[in-house]
Amino acid sequence: MPMMIYERIDRCHKALCEVRPFEGRILKQLRDYYRIGLTWSSNAIEGNTLTISETKVVLEDGLTIGGRPLRDFYETVGHGRAYDFMFTLIGKRRISVADIKEIHRLFYKEIDEENAGAWRKESVVVSGTDYVFPRPDGLEDHMAELETWSADERGKYHPVTFAALLHLKFVSIHPYIDGNGRVSRLIMNLALIQDGYQLAIIPPVLRSEYYDSIRQYQNRIRAEPFCDFIAERVHETQKEIMRLLHIPFPKL
Repeated sequence: MPMMIYERIDRCHKALCEVRPFEGRILKQLRDYYRIGLTWSSNAIEGNTLTISETKVVLEDGLTIGGRPLRDFYETVGHGRAYDFMFTLIGKRRISVADIKEIHRLFYKEIDEENAGAWRKESVVVSGTDYVFPRPDGLEDHMAELETWSADERGKYHPVTFAALLHLKFVSIHPYIDGNGRVSRLIMNLALIQDGYQLAIIPPVLRSEYYDSIRQYQNRIRAEPFCDFIAERVHETQKEIMRLLHIPFPKL
């Protein structure tokens, strides 16, 4: 199965590359479409109560939603800002600690300005796992190591595998007091778009499978289940874009 999904991804990637570059109105439409979809799904995984329609209203009109927690509004606006910033980094093909800090700052500044973009100052325990996360005094070194790994090892992996591993490594450091999941998905998707691949969007219905595959890595250092899971999500986005743009689906 792993080889089959990557073969499908590569065939779709080739087909999409043949009709690129996406420009003008169609590029804006695709970015806006996934700005809503990624923001809604990533927030919903973490318990945000806004629907996808309400997320669209917040992002496009800046309106609060009656009866919803104000924090849900701030998370949505912040994620939209971080998503926009992600696209400013598309041409770099590298992801620095400074970039990651800015992504978190943009996402978190309306929620808790003091901790936005700042490493956590206390230890964390995450429900559902007994994994021991790094101590606060080691976060600077761990994040520097992640940046070095990203720069040195990127070319050794398929772009989808690299993006998934980046997510796993970051979320296992857990450098922020909150928002680590959102940031991990944003930097994973940043890596994907920097290499010309489509976004990996994880719908809330797959939340358990998503977290289970992360735990398999943290408990047994088995990255394959998570990488395969992310590959499936990238492939789903490829198929969706090909359907939206009437691009013939490649035969295996």
